[in-house]
Amino acid sequence: MRNLFSKRAAVPAGPVEFLIVGLGNPGKEYENTRHNAGFMAVDCIAGELGVKIDRLRFKSLCGDGVLAGHRVLLMKPSTFMNLSGQAVQEAAAFYKLPMERVLVFVDDISLEPGHVRIRRKGTDGGHNGLKNIIYLTGSDQFPRVKIGVGAKPYPDYDLAKWVLSRFSAEERKALDSVLEQAADIAKLIVSGRMDEAMNGYNGK
Repeated sequence: MRNLFSKRAAVPAGPVEFLIVGLGNPGKEYENTRHNAGFMAVDCIAGELGVKIDRLRFKSLCGDGVLAGHRVLLMKPSTFMNLSGQAVQEAAAFYKLPMERVLVFVDDISLEPGHVRIRRKGTDGGHNGLKNIIYLTGSDQFPRVKIGVGAKPYPDYDLAKWVLSRFSAEERKALDSVLEQAADIAKLIVSGRMDEAMNGYNGK
């Protein structure tokens, strides 16, 4: 009985105040690909919080934790990238959260590895995961952290092939420097310090 009680006590108290969503594709074959940078960021945040992302809810693998004093739900949609909005829409509706309280970590081919761009809101920028979230929730008013994964090596290179490719050792080292900062960036945004996050990390 004591073990059961301690497990219940470990669940954060109070309602979920923020969704932190990493975009990517489920399955071993997609692990560590460019398109899964969002998954990697959320995994790093979970590691910082000592949270396991292992519960299946809202068409996602989820983990419950506290970040900067706020209860957050970490999410890795299991719908595949192009249907990411299904998971976000379900969870936001369940917790009655406005889209301003949904933080999305996503890959960006217009940025080199090692760089991030934080935005308060905005268009999908041609990213299918963001496009589906905007379409199904009817809102583009959610913060997002765009993680650089590098541009295609040449214009005619197949985009799908590129985003499903893996990083070189040098690129991965640069990416890791950003992933290590994911929790700190999330803390600022969840705490309402968006300007500080953008001023501190954009362009770096």
